[in-house]
Order: sequence, then C-alpha cells, then structure tokens
Amino acid sequence: MRGPEYAWANSQRLQALLAEAGIGYEHHPELAPTTEMRRLQYAEDDRQGVGKRSRHELAAEYVRHYLVEILARADLAPIVPRGSVSALFCVEADPEACHRSLIAERLAEEHGVVVEHLRP
Repeated sequence: MRGPEYAWANSQRLQALLAEAGIGYEHHPELAPTTEMRRLQYAEDDRQGVGKRSRHELAAEYVRHYLVEILARADLAPIVPRGSVSALFCVEADPEACHRSLIAERLAEEHGVVVEHLRP
C-alpha cells in the first residue's frame, strides 16, 4: 500500500475486519490494470509533475487501454449488486484518479447500478 496511513487497506487486515463485521469480500484480479497500463499512467504523472497521491484524473491513454483491454472483455454481471449494497474499495482521494471509477461507470451504464462516490 501507500504508507502507514493506508494500513487499514492492507488486503489481509481489510478482509479480517470485514469478516468480523459480517461483510463479504471478493477480489477480482481480472479487473486490475496491466503493468503496461500503469507505466502509461506513471509517464503521464511524470509529465504533469504529479504523484499517485496528488493525481486528480487518469491519463487519457491509460483510460483508452483499460476500456479496450480490460472492460471490453470483462463480464461485470457477477459483481452487480442484487438486493444489497456493494463497494469498490480505493485509496485514491478522487475517484477520477482510479480505474475503479471506470468500472463503476460501466456498471451504471450497462446494469443500472446507482453509483455514489464517497470522498474524504
């Protein structure tokens, strides 16, 4: 993770806390960006002089690759909430700076999921 202030988001710790609270957890690695996509984002971050923590949006090239290479091939039906509330966890302050916002947008467009971004 990105430092001690994000210790709560450590996968093992998060899963244990959710289990204690009776909340289910699913990991979907098929929705993760590739290393090459991350490199595209880091290059744009460098060009703009921003870091991971100060980024406010995703690079256009990153988004294009993610939509074509990941979301166009992904079956999101299994993660559509059915009579319950679901959350996509992210440590970014701005949803627009995280690939999960692209997933949320697709869930809204294709499955009618109501999306609410929680901001600090």
